[in-house]
Amino acid sequence: MLQSHLACCVWIPLFPLRCEEVRRPDLSSKPTALLDPHNTKQIWQVSPLARHQGVKPGTTVSQAIGLCPTLTLIEPDPVWYDERFAALLHRLYQVTPVIEPDSEPGRAFAGVEGLERLYGPPERVIAAIAKAIDQWAIEGATCTARNTTPAATARLGWAFGKFAAWVAATRSKPGEFVILNQTEQQRFLAAQPIALLPLDPDTQSRLYRLGLKTLGDLAALPEAAVTSQFGSIGRRLWRLASGRLIEPVIGRQLPEPITAAMDFPSPVADRTLLARALEQLIERALKSPRRTGVRVHTVRARAELESGGSWMLEITLKDPSADRDRIAAPFKTRLEQAPPNGAVERLTIEFTSFAPGTVELQLFARDAQAAARAGRRRALRAAAAEIKTRLKRNALYHVVEIQPWSRIPERRYALIDYEP
Repeated sequence: MLQSHLACCVWIPLFPLRCEEVRRPDLSSKPTALLDPHNTKQIWQVSPLARHQGVKPGTTVSQAIGLCPTLTLIEPDPVWYDERFAALLHRLYQVTPVIEPDSEPGRAFAGVEGLERLYGPPERVIAAIAKAIDQWAIEGATCTARNTTPAATARLGWAFGKFAAWVAATRSKPGEFVILNQTEQQRFLAAQPIALLPLDPDTQSRLYRLGLKTLGDLAALPEAAVTSQFGSIGRRLWRLASGRLIEPVIGRQLPEPITAAMDFPSPVADRTLLARALEQLIERALKSPRRTGVRVHTVRARAELESGGSWMLEITLKDPSADRDRIAAPFKTRLEQAPPNGAVERLTIEFTSFAPGTVELQLFARDAQAAARAGRRRALRAAAAEIKTRLKRNALYHVVEIQPWSRIPERRYALIDYEP
């Protein structure tokens, strides 16, 4: 698994709302708000123009309209946002093979360690990343207005560790970047607000009541005192604030997802029918030969709605499973709590991550060893390609026996380029 301690954070604030502005350029000049995908009676994301009118995320639709009568409400399309984010990651992979997407849509970390040999100083590396973002924005744009594309609002931060890179990105201006070197990084972090830490509301409230407003305030306290008050979470927060914890960017090679889809002859809104369709799709995906010998860890359901919107739900199983009912159970629960906001025309199930199978599963996995060998070969080819890209030459060789009878050691063996 590829890692890089030197990180570049790519952050596009309000990413779903920016994607909507690409499809509808007129929205950029209006106060707009995006409805919550799981509760369409609440506001999810708000444009700057609407925020100036007092509209905030989490308010109800009636309250938002009361504050801003000209507010434009947008039905969410999570499938579209997911596809655009995947396209962005694909563009970033062309710059560096070490990419780690974040749980927040529109934020990703790029490992940039060693790229100086390929591109030059950090400014040129960031220029290459910015160019990749521009190309991604042009692909998805439906208008010629440059300032309506998400690339115009992208913020980049360069630092050692993901947290410092994220803080640097939050301090940069739209379309610009902030570079932190190792000597100034700690001084920069000390002046930043403590809300940038990955805090839950209760912990954040406790820190504020203690008078801790900046990362420097927290780092000035003894580590033992913070640990005694907040436990292991407090210890991690203190180390992030003090710069002691440098979390690397971990590049993930995700397997190709296993997909099963169903088109309905007429749009379906009944939850019972949708639950039954989910069970059938899960069962169909489980029968895929590529699933043999492994258990499913992460499952995603996607629906295309009659109204033109979409619905998406992703579930990570606490205990990976290959049983249909165990995989379908959490989907049925969420389907009752947050059903699609409209009739479904097409329903898709995707298995996106997997876990090793049990002993019983492996007994029936005739091709498990062959699949493992193929996976190792793919990983070896990827590692060799990365070395060749960074060094601009092939640094891996075969040792081949040429003249074993020779008394001169240099004549007995030869080196040839290694191509896995």
